Amino acid sequence: MIDLKQNEVWFVTGSQHLYGPKVLEQVAEHSREMAGFLGRSTQIPVNIVFKPVLTTPEAIRDLCLEANSSKNCIGLITWMHTFSPAKMWIGGLTQLKKPFLHLHTQYNREIPWSEIDMNFMNLNQAAHGDREFGFIGSRLRLNRKVVVGYWKDEEVQASIGAWTRAASAWADAQGGKIARFGDNMRDVAVTEGDKVEAQIRLGYDVYGFGVGDLVKVVNQASDAEINQLVQQYLEEYDVAAVLKPGGERNTSLREGARIEIGMRNFLAAGNFKAFTTTFEDLHGLAQLPGLAVQRLMRDGYGFGAEGDWKTSALVRAMKVMGAGTKGGVSFMEDYTYHFSDSGDKVLGAHMLEICESIAASKPRLEILPLSIGGKADPVRLIFDSNTGPAIGASIMDMGQRFRMVANVVDVIPTDAPLPKLPVARALWLPRPNLKTAAAAWIYAGGAHHTSFSYSVTAEHLQDFADMAGIEFLLIDENTRLADFRDKLRWNDLYYHLSKGI
Repeated sequence: MIDLKQNEVWFVTGSQHLYGPKVLEQVAEHSREMAGFLGRSTQIPVNIVFKPVLTTPEAIRDLCLEANSSKNCIGLITWMHTFSPAKMWIGGLTQLKKPFLHLHTQYNREIPWSEIDMNFMNLNQAAHGDREFGFIGSRLRLNRKVVVGYWKDEEVQASIGAWTRAASAWADAQGGKIARFGDNMRDVAVTEGDKVEAQIRLGYDVYGFGVGDLVKVVNQASDAEINQLVQQYLEEYDVAAVLKPGGERNTSLREGARIEIGMRNFLAAGNFKAFTTTFEDLHGLAQLPGLAVQRLMRDGYGFGAEGDWKTSALVRAMKVMGAGTKGGVSFMEDYTYHFSDSGDKVLGAHMLEICESIAASKPRLEILPLSIGGKADPVRLIFDSNTGPAIGASIMDMGQRFRMVANVVDVIPTDAPLPKLPVARALWLPRPNLKTAAAAWIYAGGAHHTSFSYSVTAEHLQDFADMAGIEFLLIDENTRLADFRDKLRWNDLYYHLSKGI
């Protein structure tokens, strides 16, 4: 399972010696209180660690270098309680490799009208100091998030919390390993990409394996291990009678369990965080992995079908962002449309691999024909998804840069039961509507595979894209197609010119 509490964000306050030791003591006292409060916030899933107030260029640089080398530190929250001359920050910020959030707040909520004097003004001048600090961040062209508001407000805590989740996913991606079993689906364009550039830009490393490497480990699963896992299936799911012990298809369930055991052992031994499969490369596997993939995703692994390593990495990142929250994250695909006067809808699904973390009720474990892949009928979990607001996102290699595009949707119940559809599914209304959303997605070159979530929001994804320095495009209720197309044109120009800035 993914545990974000092991991660630390350092609360860093800037000041200077001009104000004297008493003021600096107050600054430290206030900062310690604020860090403690944020660390206890239910909206912030990581540890917030108070750091001594920084007042010299040497101290700032040392702290930034310390943050770079700290395994647990995933980023900084910076705040200027008083005025902190920004030239002091150049040496540190140019060395800092971790993301940072600029919190523009002040210790006191309101002005004490009858008591305010010059001492109060000198101490409480974040309105002044944060603008100086903001200038140097912009002058250095540093990606960072700026959060404005009183530090105890729910909205501020929520925005900081979203950023810490994105920072956790960013830290998780650095040095992360993705296993590709087989190659890309033949002749497909969008699932291809530059793996070297992805490692440079996004931090993760993609390893290719022949399916035979996996089959070897799958075949090592013992009968005792298979028996134990099958018993788990019987306890956790509504298992079709033909798959139960003594049923005519029980051997297929046991084969599905064998594949899951082998996959788990392979991924654990290699310390992989995500993986891909493809139905065009199943040599030595009796069936296309369905149940195994669904359960591995449930436990936090990223997944991409047909060799789609970029979506696999994004599913993992969104699993990290949403850790500990309700709603779930799954691999997904826009499969077919329902054009209707009551609202045009999208039916999302895939051949097999939809994560049970988004299920509305206890999944059914069944075996049915797949009519693709040329292998034996695979076992899989079937369910309807939760309803409510959700988001689907994908990352594409556009040649000159990576682009993330996301669409906010509203998942609704199906108009009628789907008794013959042998896969898990979700039905949604795209925002602002299908015609605008689909056209914008296609103009942006959005992939047909997505990472789909009820718990991750556009804010999380924007923060993550900013940390990675990649393009982010959002399709939501405010999208107007003409404006969206203009943004694509301006972005092309910006990313072309920015390489020379």
